[in-house]
Amino acid sequence: MIKNGIVYDPLNEISSEEKDIFIEDGRIVESFPEDGTKTVDASGKVVMPGGVDHHSHIAGSKVNSGRFMRPEEGKYTYSKNDYPRSGSGYSVPSTFVTGYLYAKMGWTTVVDPAMPPLKARHTHEEFMDTPVIDKAAFPLFGNNSIVMEYLKEKDIEGCAAYVAWMLRATKGYAVKLVNPGGTASWGWGRNVSGLDDPTPYFDVTPGEIIRGLEEVNELLALPHSIHVHGNNLGSPGNYKTTLETIRRTKGVKPGDPERENILHITHAQFNAYGGTNWRDFESKSRDIAEEVNKRDDVVIDIGAVTFDNTTTMTADGPWEHRLHHITGGLKWINGDVELECGSGVTPYVFSSKNPVNVVQWAIGLELSLLIDEPKKVLINTDHPNGGPFTKYPEIISWLVSEDAREEEMEKMNKNVERSSILPTIDKELDLGDIAWMTRAGNAKLLGLRDKGHLGPGAVADISIYDVDPRKDDISKDYEKVRRAFSDAYLCIKDGEIVVKNGRIQKAPMGRTHWVDVQVPEELEGEVEDEIERQFKKYYTVNMNNYPVQSEYLPRPEPISIDASENF
Repeated sequence: MIKNGIVYDPLNEISSEEKDIFIEDGRIVESFPEDGTKTVDASGKVVMPGGVDHHSHIAGSKVNSGRFMRPEEGKYTYSKNDYPRSGSGYSVPSTFVTGYLYAKMGWTTVVDPAMPPLKARHTHEEFMDTPVIDKAAFPLFGNNSIVMEYLKEKDIEGCAAYVAWMLRATKGYAVKLVNPGGTASWGWGRNVSGLDDPTPYFDVTPGEIIRGLEEVNELLALPHSIHVHGNNLGSPGNYKTTLETIRRTKGVKPGDPERENILHITHAQFNAYGGTNWRDFESKSRDIAEEVNKRDDVVIDIGAVTFDNTTTMTADGPWEHRLHHITGGLKWINGDVELECGSGVTPYVFSSKNPVNVVQWAIGLELSLLIDEPKKVLINTDHPNGGPFTKYPEIISWLVSEDAREEEMEKMNKNVERSSILPTIDKELDLGDIAWMTRAGNAKLLGLRDKGHLGPGAVADISIYDVDPRKDDISKDYEKVRRAFSDAYLCIKDGEIVVKNGRIQKAPMGRTHWVDVQVPEELEGEVEDEIERQFKKYYTVNMNNYPVQSEYLPRPEPISIDASENF
């Protein structure tokens, strides 16, 4: 029993309420007799569901490329005197360390948002090396040649059956699009500049890819909406493309009646830029926020920038090539995955003295403060692109404290005052908002119905923080907020204490979530015949060697969906 905690549980409409939480067999229950129970006294401490990060690059071939690209990060070490296993890394920490550092902050579920299907086995191998946290991964579909062939023929049902097969084969969770059509164009040394630019050979536009996969997603009744990394990421003036992307989605009724959202725009900070070049670059966060405020079925995450020496990585190959030149031709890796996607990796330093970087920093915070409902906007850094996930406590402090923001702005390039609106915003969030944006909202968006809340039946993933909002003025004592969220007083995973006072106590292996979606048998057979033909003609691997077996996963937890009746 967790006794006398100050509970924040937005999904159950509980905010700053002193309440007891009961845990039995790894789940939260209504109550039980106190005699003979293990009791944790949480008096004067905040109790929240375990943190859920729906978008963080923590595993797979791209992340591993970032690790061996940055040998200088070996100076950041984690000793086995302090952790169950030693490790290293800062912007791209090693696998075991990733699990430990998330748990130290009170996060218990993390999703890798960009899994190349052909390299899914590698991603799951790294998941097996990442302790404590539950994991999931989003396969990449927005530049997949088989997807584009189906969309070119306007065969939505065939495309849906292929996506269903791919989710089962890769043990993936959701439909991810990165620069749709742009990375496919990169195979010809090109990119797309707008939603109506056709991709070479396939003659399918980004707008058609987004709309087609939106229809596929609803037909399959998947638990998460399409997860979109928009076109023109990182380019001045790209906010117009972002607005058009939101407007192109038609708001069709979701196939899953319990899911409210049809579109998720990820790391929106990188797609909220005004201006025509870097000299007149400015924030357009207000325009994005106003559009999101109009729509009840669209959610964004902020992709916040922190001032760090980090490692950018994305399946948006053209953007990484451009960033490589912006940085003066430093290290750069370009990856191409046959038929499916591509990627790039480039180190980058976000500096508080750089006039562009300070506006990027402001935009992420502006989006969080300008969007009316916390459930429509989620906190992340697009780890490690905007900065490492270990900076979440700092971002939280900036959002709950205007003083913290002003202190940061005093140290930075004054372009933050000329080209952003953050200095004019006096809004401060409370811990209930933070619980939405780091836990409840993420779990709800992902369709993980037994996570992100503290009601009976929920998985007993719980974080306790040593801060008391009834006594502590979190707006003024923002350093205490940072300390509390950096080192959780307790982190409980599946009913077991895994962190105490910021130190790892246990390191169990978490679950792997994936979607097992079924389509009509006849259509499934037809599509599998087509997939086999494509494998024989184009792939360098045999189709039978492609799927990841569920037995290969240490603790598989599929969500089973029979979508046959939707066809």
